[in-house]
Parts: sequence; C-alpha cells; structure tokens
Amino acid sequence: MSSLRSIIGGVLIVSLPIVLGGCPAAIVAGLGAAGGTGYAANQERGAGGSVDDFKIKTNIQNAWLNTNPLMQRDLSVTVYEGRILLTGAAPDPQFKAQAKEVASRVPGVRAVYDEIEVAPSESTWESAKDTWITSRVRTELAFNPNIRSVNYTIETVNKSVYLIGSARSQTELDTATTVARTTPDVKRVVSYVEIRPGSPVAAQNASPTSSGASSPAAPTAAPTTPVEVQKL
Repeated sequence: MSSLRSIIGGVLIVSLPIVLGGCPAAIVAGLGAAGGTGYAANQERGAGGSVDDFKIKTNIQNAWLNTNPLMQRDLSVTVYEGRILLTGAAPDPQFKAQAKEVASRVPGVRAVYDEIEVAPSESTWESAKDTWITSRVRTELAFNPNIRSVNYTIETVNKSVYLIGSARSQTELDTATTVARTTPDVKRVVSYVEIRPGSPVAAQNASPTSSGASSPAAPTAAPTTPVEVQKL
C-alpha cells in the first residue's frame, strides 16, 4: 500500500489510504507517538517537559503492572505537564479507585483526571473505531492553520474524545473542540485543555496587510455533540 509523505512545520506527515466503515482517512503518523526532538521542542511544554511527562507515564504504567497487570493492560494514561488523564474500562469501582490511587502517588503528578469507566472492555472493532476517530481529529487539527496542533493530545474511548494540552486562546480552543465534535461518530468531547498566555495563533499567521485573521468557516449545520469543558 502506497503512502504520501510530506513535511509540515518540521513534522513528518504520512497519509495512509486506509478504509474503515467505507470511509477513507488520512493518518498523521508520529504526532504524539514517538515524536522527534523537533516535534517536542515546538510544543509549549518544550522538549524537557515532554521527557518529564514520558517518565511519569512510564512510572505509572510500571506501578500499575506491579499492582495488578490488568491495570496496565486495560487502562491508558496520557500525561501533559504533570496532568494525567486516565481512560479505559474497569471491571468494578474498586479496581477504578485503586488504579487512580496508584497513579496519583507517582512523583511529578500534579493533577489526575479520572475518566475510567466501569464497563466491559471494548471489542476489537470498537477499539479500531476509536483509533480511526483519534486519527481523523489529529489530522484535522494538524491541517488547521488556526490551531497549534502540537500542543494537543487526543485520546478516544468508546467514541468519547478527550483533549488535553494547551491552547493559545479561547478562540483556538473553541475551534479545536468544534473540529472534534463535528468528526463523524463522536458522541461527546471532553476538554482538559489549558488556556495559555501569548498571541493567538491566528494573529501570528496573519499577513502584514490583513486587517485581521479570518474566522474558520462555520459548519453547514450546528454540531449536536456535547462538549464538557473541565475547569482547571
């Protein structure tokens, strides 16, 4: 299978012609995965922050493995500047509570967002669908000039999209959540994104002769997917 590779802002973009449910999707490979030094340095948290977060994530996964191997198998942790997002399925409330407690004791953790659901584990098909949604949202963010996509981490579980990271303005964050909530099959969007000081991305990209950055095109129909904005 052939792929299309290009460089955008120093990040390698790989578009793969995969098909899921009859719909093609462009996958942005490497965004939030292994990630190179350039990718990490372009984030607001910087390369050092990325390394610290990776260490926290590894320590949490190891702590889960030592406590109960099922935690490491069934749960996921996303870390951004010491803020951790826990997702996945727990067989009972006790399992969920213990996983949160173990994760919160890891050095460097400064906030815990518990989105673990007490429910059966996802099927292979459901997991594949979530992966497709994450890839679709990541792609749309990466190609939107009004969003600094490197500052957003995306996790999808049971068609719920969780955003964590930092936005340069409320307008940018609103645009990012609109992208997520208008993605096909998404049933809700939960935002744990901080608003950081600095010039809005749209203003940075504006040409000297423009009177102001143009707003992104409005969707043809108002999105109905709810957005839960968590106050940090």
